[in-house]
Amino acid sequence: MSPPTSKPFAVVGPFDWWVSATVDLMRTWAQFSRVGTGSDTARFAATPAPAAFPIDKAEVDPPTSGDRLLHATMGRLTSGVSPASLALAYSDWALHLAASPGKWQQLSEKAVRKAVRLATHAAEVSADPDCPLCIEPLPQDDRFRAEAWQCWPFRLIYQGFLLNQQWWHSATTGIGGVSAHHEHVVSFVARQLLDAMSPVNFIATNPEVLEVTLREGGQNLVRGAMNLISDWERAAGGKEPPGAEAFRPGETVAVTPGQVVWRNRLIELIQYTPTTDQTWAEPILIVPAWIMKYYILDLSPENSLVKYLVGRGHTVFMISWHNPTAEDRDLGMDDYLRLGVLDALKAIGAILPGHKVNALGYCLGGTLLSIAAAYLAREGREAFNSVTLLAAQTDFTEAGELTLFIDESQLDYLEDIMWDQGYLDTRHMAGAFQLLRSNDLIWSRVVKDYLMGQRAFRIGFDLMAWNADATRMPYRMHSEYLRRLFLKNDLFEGRYQVDGRPVVLSDIRAPIFTVSTETDHVAPWRSVYKINLVTETDVTFLLTSGGHNAGIISPPGQKRRHFRVSHRPVGSPYMDPDTWYRSHPGTQGSWWPVWADWLESQSAGRNVPPPLGSVKKGYPTLGPAPGLYVLER
Repeated sequence: MSPPTSKPFAVVGPFDWWVSATVDLMRTWAQFSRVGTGSDTARFAATPAPAAFPIDKAEVDPPTSGDRLLHATMGRLTSGVSPASLALAYSDWALHLAASPGKWQQLSEKAVRKAVRLATHAAEVSADPDCPLCIEPLPQDDRFRAEAWQCWPFRLIYQGFLLNQQWWHSATTGIGGVSAHHEHVVSFVARQLLDAMSPVNFIATNPEVLEVTLREGGQNLVRGAMNLISDWERAAGGKEPPGAEAFRPGETVAVTPGQVVWRNRLIELIQYTPTTDQTWAEPILIVPAWIMKYYILDLSPENSLVKYLVGRGHTVFMISWHNPTAEDRDLGMDDYLRLGVLDALKAIGAILPGHKVNALGYCLGGTLLSIAAAYLAREGREAFNSVTLLAAQTDFTEAGELTLFIDESQLDYLEDIMWDQGYLDTRHMAGAFQLLRSNDLIWSRVVKDYLMGQRAFRIGFDLMAWNADATRMPYRMHSEYLRRLFLKNDLFEGRYQVDGRPVVLSDIRAPIFTVSTETDHVAPWRSVYKINLVTETDVTFLLTSGGHNAGIISPPGQKRRHFRVSHRPVGSPYMDPDTWYRSHPGTQGSWWPVWADWLESQSAGRNVPPPLGSVKKGYPTLGPAPGLYVLER
């Protein structure tokens, strides 16, 4: 296999989604119109149905194909947001609000009180510029921290904005009869609109921008315009962001020595070179998420979990996922199970026969590992010595703010986009994550880059580089994942099927070590904690500081790290998450040594390090780590 063409990192800038939508729209309709104006069948020949998923006559029916093409086009223009989903949410909210005169009265009274508060504050400020604020920004809101915002009239402008923001929160929440999902959607959209209209985002109402503009004679705005043009060209041409060249897999990140010992159409299996005279008997298999590249767990050497494990005497295997293209549209969840986890286990069993595996799954990889463990337990195959789940959910009813984008209408639009192009583009997923933190990831960059004329975004460290190195998601797999797990919660509720029969998490007998993070907005820790509800095995649960990514990358020696941990033996009663949190005090330091000690306590001892691969068993070394798939763009 020849090395894949190296393309730049996929980074989403403030307006990249619009550039991407425009380019995709032109591509789609250019293909569509090129077919001609003959029969209906001919007109829709440019967007054939997928070969295997879903198998339905409607897939080749021209009117239905036309509907899907229209949805795909609209979805690109709206960044994957379904207008019907928004309309349903707002209809639910508006109809119930209209039938709630008491709520109307409360909102009217609040509006009057806030107007009086602002007017009173205006009078106080005129007499005493240092008087207390009438409303404090939220702790996480640092838009108005600069001293310039305390000067008249900007103080009144932002205080009025915060009061208005508070009123709209009251107006979009707490209305009887509105479904929880619709309430969250309406409140979220209102917050996005308010964030867009913040006085920070406009030259005339931002004192920091005005100060720089006057001092530089408007040169900041000229630089900002050049930055905007540069970002537009980069987004349209797929150019890499500043600083990305310093973090190439195999050069400065993903540099732990090893060999690729197996490759199929979906994975490469990397076996890392031992660095100790003896290694623990049980190898470790790491199953990373396929939404990003595997080297989140093998960043620069000082931040590499792989290097840390190898240094402690473990034989480590890593799955590196192929970055799908349109040709992989029919890869499904079963393919990720069989070509991914099960093929990797088969290879490890040939290279190190007679040893169970300590398996680790991160994020989506942890969910897939849970499915694999339940499936193998159902089949009576004791492949795992232990199972470790990092920021991985098995229940999706409280899956954080990402559930805002998950309902039937949203999935229909998303599936039609994927049906048209064969995969979910990296920008769609990145755009969704940006919206969840729009102040930090969109508007602060707009102000810095385009109004201040500075460069707010530059890749400056390994985790940032990894975060920019996204992958695509094949149509069938992503549709199955969102519908079967997110929307229907089949795994947690015992309906998820492999080989036509359900797999049940309570069948898992290997001890489980689960790690969650305190500020995770992708896999909230209370959601991850639910592993305790559906397992009947020994469970160790650890909650660490940090978020979904930074909390997992916690090498010993880092400052301001803490965690709390508990052990629940088989047969112990369930403890709810809030009681658990109060009952387990925090400990300073990294969680890595605690987990490594736990792994080693499960081991049968140490042996001579195994060879890399096994030519006799059909697993020769195919090339040095990090392999080829991690370089695919």
